[in-house]
Amino acid sequence: MDAQINIPVLDDTELRVLGALMEKCKTTPDYYPMTLNGLTTACNQKTSRKPVVDYDEETVVLALDSLKKRGLISTATGGSSRAVKYKHNFAIVFPVVPAEVAVICLLILRGPQTPGEINTNSGRLYEFETLDEVQEVLEKLSQPDMPFVQQLPKRAGQKEVRYVHLLGGTPVIADEDEPNEPARRNVGDLELRLAKVETELAEMKEAFDKLMKELMG
Repeated sequence: MDAQINIPVLDDTELRVLGALMEKCKTTPDYYPMTLNGLTTACNQKTSRKPVVDYDEETVVLALDSLKKRGLISTATGGSSRAVKYKHNFAIVFPVVPAEVAVICLLILRGPQTPGEINTNSGRLYEFETLDEVQEVLEKLSQPDMPFVQQLPKRAGQKEVRYVHLLGGTPVIADEDEPNEPARRNVGDLELRLAKVETELAEMKEAFDKLMKELMG
C-alpha cells in the first residue's frame, strides 16, 4: 500500500451506530439493512456493549446524518417495506476484509480487548481458526499505513496485551479497578442470542405499531 489511509475521528455516538450496523450485518442478516427503530435498539443493547447507552431515535438520526456525509453509511429502500433502512459502507470506504471488519467492530462495541477475548467474542462476526490468526489481523491493522488499532501498555499483573481502535482519535485509557476476567465462549453465545432476540422484538413492535396505525386510520 503506497499511501497511508486517512482514518476518520468519530464521536462516541457515531461509533456506536457504526459498530451496531457492522455487527448486525453479520449476526442478524434477516433484519439488515436496519430500520431506525431496530438500529436504536441495537445501539442500546445491554449485552456486548461497553458502555451501555440509552439513545433516543433523534440521537441516532444525527449520528446517521454525520456518518452518511463521510460515506460510512448509506440508506436502502425497496422491498415490501417503505421504511428507510441503513447499512454500513466500512469495507467499501476502506480496504479491509471480513476478519479485519470483525476485529474493528468488536473493539468499537466492547472497548479494549486482548487477542484471546477477540477470538472468543468474535462469535458469528467471523470464525477465526487460531489465536495466531487474530494476532496477524491485529498486527496488520496496527501498521503505519493502516492505523486502525494500537496496542496498549500492559497493566500490572496482566498477561495478555490489549488492543484499542483509533477511530475515535488517540485513546485516553482510564485505570480499571475490576479484574480482567477471561471471556467464555458460552457467555459470548448467550449474548449473541439475546441480542438477536432484542432485534427481533424491536422489529415485531415496529410492525405491530404500523399495523395498528393502519387499522385505526
